[in-house]
Amino acid sequence: MYKKIFFSLSLFFSNFIFSQLLLSDNAKVSIITCGTAPVSYAMYGHTGIRIQDNTKGIDQVFNYGAFDFTTPNFALRFIKGDLQYFVTSENYLNFEYNYKMDNRSIYEQELNLNAAQKQQLFNELNNSLYSEERFYTYKFIDRNCTTMVVDKINKILGSETIKQPKNNKSYRDILYPYMTDFYQKLGIQIIFGTKVDQAATRLFLPFELKKALENNKSISKPSVTLFEASETTAPTNYFNSFYSLFAIMALLILTSKKWMQLTYFTLAGVLGIFFSVVGLYSFHEEVLWNYNILLFNPLLLIFGWYYFKNKLEKTVLFGQINIVFTSLYLVYILNKIHLSIVFPIIALQLFWLIKITLDSKKRIIDL
Repeated sequence: MYKKIFFSLSLFFSNFIFSQLLLSDNAKVSIITCGTAPVSYAMYGHTGIRIQDNTKGIDQVFNYGAFDFTTPNFALRFIKGDLQYFVTSENYLNFEYNYKMDNRSIYEQELNLNAAQKQQLFNELNNSLYSEERFYTYKFIDRNCTTMVVDKINKILGSETIKQPKNNKSYRDILYPYMTDFYQKLGIQIIFGTKVDQAATRLFLPFELKKALENNKSISKPSVTLFEASETTAPTNYFNSFYSLFAIMALLILTSKKWMQLTYFTLAGVLGIFFSVVGLYSFHEEVLWNYNILLFNPLLLIFGWYYFKNKLEKTVLFGQINIVFTSLYLVYILNKIHLSIVFPIIALQLFWLIKITLDSKKRIIDL
């Protein structure tokens, strides 16, 4: 009880002290954009807000992208979509050091705000640190380290000055180039549903925000490079590339062993069930209405079972049903950016379904 009272009083007085701190006329407000990294949580980069006032000895970076790996049931909560992210603040030199150690570039774009706007932003950022506003529920597109910064700045400006340019790109189109790990890219593409195929109306990635500011000279000064990451050339990994997927699919088509086919249909069907369950369980709109279930269809489990049991008529029936679903999927994604990386799987599945269905029909006739 006493600890809670002490904590509440500490937050109150901390918030009071910071709210009374007035910035000088020399204060600067900048958007900081940090480079990408191979790990999943950093593959899109990072956005922060820097408040610098040399007269008052202030040089802080505010981040809306912090999370706690020790959160109970971290993975399940992330999948469900109720994981709590929070705002942090740190001295710029510490911030810069950490990103330099990770060899991630740092870019700065100073905003053209007047003194009142800078002060209002500084007060609100500190209020976020020392109030219930510190925590927010993370959403991949609608609420992340970039969208929170965009919303905060637009609020200060009094209008939606910083926004996603109209370019007819979908969220999937924007995300796709950032994914460099092939199998990670493949996994992300098949778990996303229809939301990411909608026209992008939200600035939700750090470097997209950076581009938007560069194209809006009324709100931002030219970008300044604070640290340029050294170039690293990773050796070509053919095992983690389209070539390995193509080779595996080609090998499976050429061999076409029954146990391989049954293993594939089982895994694909289980994956379809996973998509169905995640869609019901998760709050992430990005995984809802996942049309990839037409390819990874739970009905493949039934088809595989009848094929295993040599139930010819049922094998033909569910073979035809799955051929229709797979064909519909192929038609649906013809204009989608991820068609090329999914196509080997489509080709394998259609080949096996058609071959097994025709062979089963022939055996029925022969009987």
